[in-house]
Amino acid sequence: MRRDVWAATRALALPTLALLVTIAIVPGRLPLVVRIYALVLCAVALLVALLALRRAYPPARPLRRSRGPGSQRRKPPPTLARMEDELALGVAGSFDLHYRLRPRIRSVAAGLLATRRRLDLDADAEAARRILGDETWELVRSDRPPPDDRQARGITPEALARVIDSLEAV
Repeated sequence: MRRDVWAATRALALPTLALLVTIAIVPGRLPLVVRIYALVLCAVALLVALLALRRAYPPARPLRRSRGPGSQRRKPPPTLARMEDELALGVAGSFDLHYRLRPRIRSVAAGLLATRRRLDLDADAEAARRILGDETWELVRSDRPPPDDRQARGITPEALARVIDSLEAV
C-alpha cells in the first residue's frame, strides 16, 4: 500500500505544478483550474484504490480448462440426436407423440418381442400386452387412434420413463 501512495504522490507532482503555474499566470481562472485539479486528484485516488484491490484479490481462474484449438466438443451420432429430438417432441405435443415417437417405440417393441420372445406385436397381441404392460401397450398398439387435439401435451416424462423401463424389461 505504501508503494501505491508513493506512486500516487509522484503522479500528482506534474498536475500540482501545473496548478501552481496556472494560478500564478492566470489568476482569473482559479475556480476552473481547481475543479480540473480535483478531478485529476479523484482519478489518481481511484487508480490507487483499484491497484490495491487488484493486489488484495487473486485473479479469477476459469472453472474448466480451455480446450486446445484442435479439440472440439464431441457431437452425438445423428441417430441419437434424432431420437432425442423425437423424445422431446413426443413429450411436448400429442401430434408428435403419435406420428413421430410412437412409430419409433413401436418398431423397438416389435423388434424386442420378435428377437427375445419370438412374438409378433400384431399377431400375438394379448401376449405382447401382458409382456409390455398396459401403459406401453396403449402407446404401441396398431389400432391406437390419432389424437383429437393435436396441440395437447404429449406423454409425461415419468410415463415415458416407465415405457422405456418396460421395453428394457422385455
